[in-house]
Amino acid sequence: MSHLKYRLLVGAALAALGLIAAAPAPPQDSWPLFRGDPLETGVRPAGALPDKLEELWKFSAKDAIDGAPAVADGVVYVGSEDEHLYAVNLADGAKKWEYKAGPIKASPGCHDGAVYVGDSNGLFHCVDAASGAKRWTFPTGAEIESGASFAGDNVLFGSYDETLYCFDKNGKKVWAFKTAGPVNGSAAVVGDRTFVAGCDSVLHILDVQKGTELNSVDLGGQAAATAAVLGDKLYVGTMAEEVHEVDWKNAALGWTFRPAKRAEPFFASAAVTDAIVVVGSRDHRVRGLDRKTGNEVWSFLTEANVDSSPVVVGDRVYAGSLDGKLYVLDLTKGTEITHYELDAGVSGSPAVVAGRLLVGTEKGTLYCFGAKK
Repeated sequence: MSHLKYRLLVGAALAALGLIAAAPAPPQDSWPLFRGDPLETGVRPAGALPDKLEELWKFSAKDAIDGAPAVADGVVYVGSEDEHLYAVNLADGAKKWEYKAGPIKASPGCHDGAVYVGDSNGLFHCVDAASGAKRWTFPTGAEIESGASFAGDNVLFGSYDETLYCFDKNGKKVWAFKTAGPVNGSAAVVGDRTFVAGCDSVLHILDVQKGTELNSVDLGGQAAATAAVLGDKLYVGTMAEEVHEVDWKNAALGWTFRPAKRAEPFFASAAVTDAIVVVGSRDHRVRGLDRKTGNEVWSFLTEANVDSSPVVVGDRVYAGSLDGKLYVLDLTKGTEITHYELDAGVSGSPAVVAGRLLVGTEKGTLYCFGAKK
């Protein structure tokens, strides 16, 4: 039995006993939302990428790509500040269609034949994945940077109008939860719970079916990052230069990490493994934190801000920086294995699917890396 299959079986058994939060494991041939899975962990198992990456193709938009691509059924969906959502073939980067919206900074989400994304004009779009035709739209009161998440057939997204929304697939509003500040991050979903942290400096724990608040935790700082969940713990960085562990079942803070010197805000979302929490910061660093204690295990210095949320594949970390490089680091040591020079800075986050890594740049280039045959 493979290590991955063993972990999935053990996880299912523990979930059945109520010892950990259950969530469906995403298939390895899709990356349907911002961090790859409903828990927003940004992690793929060993073997999901080749050890040596080569550039397979590039696709050019006309302005910056700020979000992570979404991938489903062999098609990559990516938004750009050039006011378009694009669908391109995963195999060769050929464009299938483009959809006119407003400037897009958010990460698209894919579910059941539809693509969902918000734009900077405050309009949320549901688009047919096959044709690129509009299914429905909904106007919020402000910019949308939150990526789409899913609870069954319902879609969740936040807006700068200080609201987390829940809609059904036909565009009917199920509920709307008001916060006291803009909502930047995507919503993690664990069973019948979802979480929203934004510029009101509070983590809200909600009933995902009703949108009612069950509990809350004061984070002590505004959060632009998406929270990642593993078991009964949640991990999120803040603009107050801290990373928090939260016991979401008991609504209590666990450990808090703050850099000892020259602390800067954490805009990037964490990637969370059993042992290490990996997070980037505007102090130009990518860090590995001990998941149990919050102590710094390692720190890697880039040449610019790290707003791009790292992903972990097996024992490697893939992290973009506004210095225009995609770094590959050793997960346990934080040492550089290699890096790839891109055409501009990276604020968007990578997606990993079917042996390929996709990442966009501030110039509007979507790169696809993998192994050439």
